[in-house]
Amino acid sequence: MAKNLFKNYTYEFDKNDKKILSTFCNQIIKQLSNDSKYFAEVNSFNSILAKLNKKTDEPIKLTKDEKTRLVLQLQENVKFLKKQIDKSWFLKKWLYKSMYTQYNNLIQNYFRD
Repeated sequence: MAKNLFKNYTYEFDKNDKKILSTFCNQIIKQLSNDSKYFAEVNSFNSILAKLNKKTDEPIKLTKDEKTRLVLQLQENVKFLKKQIDKSWFLKKWLYKSMYTQYNNLIQNYFRD
């Protein structure tokens, strides 16, 4: 069975998913922009953010690097939120559950290999 040499990194996010990803990218940029060793990550997330903020309804084409960094950060956030949900009380758990569900749905709907 031959493995695909070229993968398609084109995604058709709906309006809500674009908003969630934009907010996520802004958070990552804010967290990493103060440290010069994360220069490549910040550039990737700035590029993703620019693509998400375009006013056209065209599918969004990510590079392999952008997709890899985005998925990795989403997965890390899902793991972190799951740990927080497991050890939190009701109100905090309720707040984290919403983010956890949104990020997990993005991974399941668009980035599952």
